[in-house]
Order: sequence, then structure tokens, then C-alpha cells
Amino acid sequence: MTTFVALLRAMNVGGTGKLAMADLKQLCATCGFTDVQTYIASGNVVFDTALPAAAVKNDLEAALAAHVGASVPVMVRSAAEMAAVRDANPFPDANPSRTVTIFLDAPPPADSLNSLVAPDGEQVVLGTREIFIAYGESVGRSKLRLPAAASGTARNMNTVAKLAAMAAR
Repeated sequence: MTTFVALLRAMNVGGTGKLAMADLKQLCATCGFTDVQTYIASGNVVFDTALPAAAVKNDLEAALAAHVGASVPVMVRSAAEMAAVRDANPFPDANPSRTVTIFLDAPPPADSLNSLVAPDGEQVVLGTREIFIAYGESVGRSKLRLPAAASGTARNMNTVAKLAAMAAR
């Protein structure tokens, strides 16, 4: 069995896609995942399964589409991968609530930073299948433009650390 963290994109954030975490837990159980735990109402779930990551992603996305009637992208990381993301934070001294990781399905393109617009001094570093951003004073008022991040889902470093701890069980 492998412990995975699944991160749903655009779920229960800013009035977009609504899904009760109890429903998410039930969908995961229906997929055959065990020891399912959710964390805050923003589409974070930790569970165990013998399936490989690609099958986890496919099964969960299919179950979510059937349940909500729309496509819900899911980024999947093993417990070890989530811990590695936490440990790779290139901004360890920055405020963790204003430092985010954007999780992607694939490595960000090497030229991702060429199209970066960071008018408020945001700092951006490319990771393995992530993009790290330190926002400084405000995430909500940032005018950051980074096209490579559009297909991902963001979590602040407090959430990344909590999910890594949950997955380390």
C-alpha cells in the first residue's frame, strides 16, 4: 500500500466548485482507497491504495466527474513526494501563508519564467512538478502572471507541511 495525497483543482475556493469533504471521502472509498482523511474544505485528501499514481488520478477524476457533472483536475503525490516538496521550499524564511506551491501534472517548461510578470516583486522558482512562489505582502492582491501555472493547483506552505505530516502516518 502507498499513501497518496490528492489535490483537487478549483474545489471549494472563492465560490467555485462545491464538494462536501464528506462526499470526497465517500468518493475515495468508492474508488477502493482506504484510511481516507480530508484536510480543510479546499480539496485535499490523503489515503492509502495499492494502485499506482496514474490509476489513482484516473479513478478519482472519473468519480469526481460523475459526482459533480464536470471535469475536476486532480494532482497526485505520494507521501514521499509531498515530503520532498515541503523540504524543497526555496523560500524557508518567507511567511508560509504567503508562500505557495503550484502542483502540476508534469514538470514546468524550462522557459516558464520567460513569460513571468511579477510587478509586486514576487519570487518564483521552478521545481520538479511544482512551481514555488513567495508573494511577499499579499497573495490576494498580487498581479503575478505566470501562464505555466494555469493548469496547476496552489497550496500554501502551511497546507503542504500539514499534508506531508498527515501522509507520513
